[in-house]
Amino acid sequence: MWSLLTLGLPVFPTATSNCHLHDHHQPYSFFCPSRVQPNSGICRAGQVFHELFPTVSPEILVREARLEDCWEVAETHCSVFFPGYSFPLDVLLRINRMVGMVSGFSVPVGCRRTCLVAIVGGFHDQTFFLGSEDLKNGGFDGKLSLNRGFVAGILTVDTLADFLPRKGPLRQRRTGIAYISNVAVRKRYRRKGIAKRLVAKAEAEARSWGCRAIALHCDKNDHGATKLYAGQGFKCIKVPEGAKWPQPRTTPDINFNFMMKLI
Repeated sequence: MWSLLTLGLPVFPTATSNCHLHDHHQPYSFFCPSRVQPNSGICRAGQVFHELFPTVSPEILVREARLEDCWEVAETHCSVFFPGYSFPLDVLLRINRMVGMVSGFSVPVGCRRTCLVAIVGGFHDQTFFLGSEDLKNGGFDGKLSLNRGFVAGILTVDTLADFLPRKGPLRQRRTGIAYISNVAVRKRYRRKGIAKRLVAKAEAEARSWGCRAIALHCDKNDHGATKLYAGQGFKCIKVPEGAKWPQPRTTPDINFNFMMKLI
């Protein structure tokens, strides 16, 4: 099964005092209807199912996102980075994220991008599938599992270098450096090491791509996120005075630390 690439979601910087880590305006990938505003009127069936039938094992699986994860990825992204929206704007925002994900599948030749998801429960052998074994949807397996688990966290990693300083007088894209963005963990699953697991998996992906380093942007005011990444071996890189290094496209009042780690 193909993995979902970082779809067209806005890229956000890292953050995790509340452990919703970072999201920059960049492509992304995937979706699920669980956390919603109390009066939004959105179906909360997914969340209710997991609350009524909790998994026996609290295990967490980190893997590449699949087509069936799309709604949950979009929902996780929006519920963490845009929690104040209510019906119907929250629904429209989630749909917009999903469209962005699909449009973000294509990447320049030679570049890599993928969305990682942290799955809670339901990823063992007892899986029931809906649909034909041969059902395909745009190259992705169209099977749906009733016991496939619940997306608790997401992360995007790529080698597009959109938010890395350009190289040389011709401002060429840098190579060999992976970039992390759109890191988010649902509120009920925070403080369980999910963000660390996602980052570790991203590093492994980057190494498999032949990258020598991995970087990210982190909100300077999010001390929890800064501490998390520092604990994972990331170092703050001082931006030269007057240099116009690219930054995540968020609100202008947010300042970022640019952090990097050799892998």
